[in-house]
Amino acid sequence: MKHLSLMVVATIFSVALYAQSEKYVKAMEALTPRVDTLLDKAGFIELANSFERIGNAEKTEWLPYYYAALAQVNAGYTFAMDGGFGDKTADIDPIADKAEELITKAAAISQDNSEIWVIKKMIASLKMMGNPMARYQEYGAKATVALETAKKLNPENPRVYMLEGQDLFYTPEEFGGDKQEAKVRFQTSLEKFKVQKPASTIHPAWGMGSVMYFMSQVK
Repeated sequence: MKHLSLMVVATIFSVALYAQSEKYVKAMEALTPRVDTLLDKAGFIELANSFERIGNAEKTEWLPYYYAALAQVNAGYTFAMDGGFGDKTADIDPIADKAEELITKAAAISQDNSEIWVIKKMIASLKMMGNPMARYQEYGAKATVALETAKKLNPENPRVYMLEGQDLFYTPEEFGGDKQEAKVRFQTSLEKFKVQKPASTIHPAWGMGSVMYFMSQVK
């Protein structure tokens, strides 16, 4: 009888965990496509907040904090690229700092993760964009290290080559930029996107649309 009772409790516990897991996955599936479709700062901030709430509820899952950081840094990018190249640190740094807080939480759950280092690279680039002339040396170096780490952890990660291409595309030629070399990186990224196999429906698969856009801009 005792053995039977334990089996019943275990079964109920398993069913409860499955239901919780299913709820989590459905919540994530409803949000993850928006990472590739949003264009405005307010939308990205709202999305980041939604992912963060899921992360706070599912404390052992790294993906909600990862996506929250991604949405946050994309919000910063939309602001940084709006207007000139003056000092925007007062507006950008709070956004970048929040993204860093979120990706640190993801990294505490999932170590040696290429995708997390991709976001760290993006955050470093965002910090640099706050004041390029004053911050290039510090944050440019941090961005390079982060991207090299992401590639070392997973050479098949298409987002690594996408970011390499973007750097070459946006950097002036006198500082090492090269749009034709950028095209090579985008082509490599595209090839890897075509064969990527995300671990689940909610694991990172974003970025292919951006690659296609940049490919159309480089003749």
